[in-house]
Amino acid sequence: MSLRIAVQMDPVSGVDIKGDTSFALMEAAQERGHSLWTYQPQHLSWEAGKVTARARPATVQRVAGQPAIEGDRETLDLAKDVDVVLMRQDPPFDMSYITACHILEYLKGQTLVLNDPEWVRSSPEKIIPLDFPDLIPPTLISRDLSAIKAFRAEHKDIILKPLYGNGGAGVFRVKPDDSNFSSIVEMFFGINREPIIAQAFLPNVSAGDRRVILIDGDPVGVINRVPQPGETRSNMHVGGKAEAAELSDADKHICEVIGPVLKKRGLVLVGIDVIGDRLTEINVTSPTGVQELKRFSGVDAASLFWDAVDRRLGV
Repeated sequence: MSLRIAVQMDPVSGVDIKGDTSFALMEAAQERGHSLWTYQPQHLSWEAGKVTARARPATVQRVAGQPAIEGDRETLDLAKDVDVVLMRQDPPFDMSYITACHILEYLKGQTLVLNDPEWVRSSPEKIIPLDFPDLIPPTLISRDLSAIKAFRAEHKDIILKPLYGNGGAGVFRVKPDDSNFSSIVEMFFGINREPIIAQAFLPNVSAGDRRVILIDGDPVGVINRVPQPGETRSNMHVGGKAEAAELSDADKHICEVIGPVLKKRGLVLVGIDVIGDRLTEINVTSPTGVQELKRFSGVDAASLFWDAVDRRLGV
């Protein structure tokens, strides 16, 4: 069955054809004979009960500098003109992101939206792990300076990061003798009104931060992301090096616990981050790592994703 798919994403013209997961998903869909459109959140509208998007038909191609050939914009009724909407724009997870989720929720029962927008807006990547307190490192989410100081006094070596950040931006390791602690906290408080997240530093990060890809609640593979020498962050956006890896017993246990919950919530494509035996993040907004996983292990998570879509559509 040929599907009509609208992808809500950052402009496809700027994607990295060798690393972008949205591109891989579109490529796999196209290989199955599906039709593609792309649009950005600002092209999404609700009016008189109808959800529309001014979208461009797209044909993707592995051509550096021109990853897609796009047509002129046309207005799609997302309840009637498409079968699947992929919500794939990158964070920040801000009110614009949340509003797009609210609008797409009006398609429930009409068009399959993945990941489920109701649960995407309820599952920021650093908050959803709180549903599984036995799996995560010691964690504090607070804007109370006294609470943050007490957490630091207890755990000594800690990580401070913005609650709704992404890609490793704004992540600081604060050692027990670090005199920059107060300045870092003041900086966070000056940027926005949100709490920050503090976690006990996990020394195992030097061996890598594992990205496990789950499809409909089942782990399909893992890559290891190793930080550069002298760097705490292992995100590939900041120079982390991806390498082949095998699912560890800890990875499998974490997935056994969280997998059924993710599947029930309609979070079909998920990337979790694991350091040692601790779950640190659950990425449901626009998880990455699919192309790296295929390159290192041969596992085609993009194709497995569309298999899961077919099951949900009953085709």
